[in-house]
Amino acid sequence: MLTLTTCPEAVIFDMDGLLVDSEPVWEMAEIRLLDKRGKTLIEEVRIPLVGLRMNDFWREMRAALQLPDTEEALIEEVVSDFLETIPGNVPQRPGADALIRYLAARSIPIAIASSSPLAVINGVVVEHGWDAFFPVRVTGDEVTAGKPAPDIYLEAARRLGVNPDHCIALEDSKNGARAGAAAGMTTIAVPDLSHGTPEGFANITPHVVESLHEVQAALEALECFA
Repeated sequence: MLTLTTCPEAVIFDMDGLLVDSEPVWEMAEIRLLDKRGKTLIEEVRIPLVGLRMNDFWREMRAALQLPDTEEALIEEVVSDFLETIPGNVPQRPGADALIRYLAARSIPIAIASSSPLAVINGVVVEHGWDAFFPVRVTGDEVTAGKPAPDIYLEAARRLGVNPDHCIALEDSKNGARAGAAAGMTTIAVPDLSHGTPEGFANITPHVVESLHEVQAALEALECFA
């Protein structure tokens, strides 16, 4: 059971794999892209890259699979494919909507810090009726170094006007959890089992849960926002 000892001043969410079950959709878009080029997606190559921003992800994939395209062309194609697939195909993860609304109802600042491009973030939040809840959305393209560096979480905290030490970072990937921890935030991992296991976070954060329902329960137990 998740136990928190201090009340956060803000909560910062990753998106893919945490708020929505989008990793399978990304993977299918990647498979379609590679299939057009006669290539096969290699899970041993892909899984360590989950959570990285697009240019870092495709730089590694391009080198590993010897793709002739530029990183920019690969990103444009896979993002276009994903955007067309969003409606009805990126379901919410358990507890996501309830936690967002719980925090918003108590005026707790929240933000998204995602490696996805802004167009993808916008498409997802609109699809699920979260547009008004997330005025702060930080992408990997807006910071010097992407996850697992802390830059994206530090920038989100700066925009919220909150000390990073007083924030909770919520993540599903090891690269993302490393970023939150490096930013000095209380980092809670909600592993997406399509690319990780709870045990994989052992050296990153002591806070590992099965769903965002547990995060809300831990906040309610603190009675911070009654």
